Amino acid sequence: MGASTQQSFTSVLSVNPYKETYFSGISSFISKTASPEYSKEQFVISYLNTKDFINAQIAISKNIPDEDLYDAINSKAYDELALDQAVEYKIQYIETFNVLDEENRHFHVFIVDPLDITNTFLQPVEKVKYIDVIIPAPLLIKSIYTKEIIENNGVHCFIYIQENDAFITIYEEQEFVYTKSIKFSLLDMHERFCELYGERIDYDQFLNYFSNESLKDSNSEYKQFFIRLYKELFANINDILTYAKRAFEIEKFEHVYIGAQVPTVTKLHEMLEVELNIKSSEFDFDYGFETNESYVDQLHLLMHLYTNIQKDERYNCNFTVYKRPPKFIKRESGKLIILTFASFALAFAYPITYWILTYAQELQEDLLKQEYKEVHIQKITREATIKNRIADKEKAITLLEDEKKDYIDKKNTLMKIHKVKVDYPMKAKLLAMFTKDLNRFHVNVRSVEYTQPKNSKILSLQLVANSDRKITQLVEYLTSKYQEKYNFDLKEIRFDEDANKYFSELKVKIL
Repeated sequence: MGASTQQSFTSVLSVNPYKETYFSGISSFISKTASPEYSKEQFVISYLNTKDFINAQIAISKNIPDEDLYDAINSKAYDELALDQAVEYKIQYIETFNVLDEENRHFHVFIVDPLDITNTFLQPVEKVKYIDVIIPAPLLIKSIYTKEIIENNGVHCFIYIQENDAFITIYEEQEFVYTKSIKFSLLDMHERFCELYGERIDYDQFLNYFSNESLKDSNSEYKQFFIRLYKELFANINDILTYAKRAFEIEKFEHVYIGAQVPTVTKLHEMLEVELNIKSSEFDFDYGFETNESYVDQLHLLMHLYTNIQKDERYNCNFTVYKRPPKFIKRESGKLIILTFASFALAFAYPITYWILTYAQELQEDLLKQEYKEVHIQKITREATIKNRIADKEKAITLLEDEKKDYIDKKNTLMKIHKVKVDYPMKAKLLAMFTKDLNRFHVNVRSVEYTQPKNSKILSLQLVANSDRKITQLVEYLTSKYQEKYNFDLKEIRFDEDANKYFSELKVKIL
């Protein structure tokens, strides 16, 4: 939970009112709860599906003061959207700053019929009594940017398929731009699939194929009809993105995320990327929560993520009508009861105050005396222990220094032994191995040097021959014969006129 909720609540309960599923979160662990109960120590959050609210953009003059802003937005929403004047809609709004306008302020307006809220949350409210936040589902995505789960900017599209709704939401530069409900919920897709297939199948059978069968590997008779269904979905998405490009002057979409309320084996994002030619990924992020569930609805995870961010970093768009009652001390009845008890307390407070203070001082003095005795015994014991530890430490340091000297002496001796037993035999072994090859090409060796620079082993041979060709033929032969064991390096061949001989240095590096 965020800083604003951590002080008052010990847990978070997320509610899906459409399927009546509940997830409880304590710290970073979340788990499914079959029977949620009311607790004043838990923070309860839920959401509204995109099809359950009206979303529009409204411009309001900058001359209107903030205290009159709600009334101005409310009035303009009724006029511009032709809302039923007989219904007292609940209206929430968030301001957008990505429009350059010197005269007007621009707002995203969300409008809900109160009766829809009542019908949607009838069962959850009976169980949990209060819901602190009811937020439009697309606004939960803001949490992903706030927690830097998606760090890059640009225009991103989010597509999420639920059982009774599916929505497309667009964010630009990490801010909400547009959302729309599409008729491709799981229930809608089931109905359309039955039309394409020409025969009605059970919803559970449809859902099992959608969730557990891969179109790439499936040989089912359903395969071709699912492909047609997905193509219709992608075509609808493409139409909406084309509209959004024109309406909001979007140059291109950087990334599309697509997911569903149930797990899917078929990689919808790969199919979508091919169809739209836009980089796509699964609508499935690492939110940092732990759970024992095999799959958790992304909206539940987003609701828990929402409670983990600061209040001023959220979109303030709350449709709840199920608020908690004020604290006891803020209720009128509570104030009266507190005042009554305060009057009685004052009447008896003065005569007993001095008696209480005297008794408290005596009790405190006895406690301090007892505590002093215990602390004094601990002090003496610890001082003796410290002296013993210091003496042990000095002995250990002396012993350590002796061991270090002994170690260095043994190390030097072993190094000398190693040089005699390993380096010299190695040098002799190499010379013996190359002798036949040197004799074969009539090349003599004037001197030999064996070194080990930087953990490598190099044998340097000073070659002498009557012909430079003999030296080159020797090197070619050695390179061919020992190419996997040794690396041969010969930089130049010099001719000595006085000696009438050819000289060269051949370095043999052992691989």
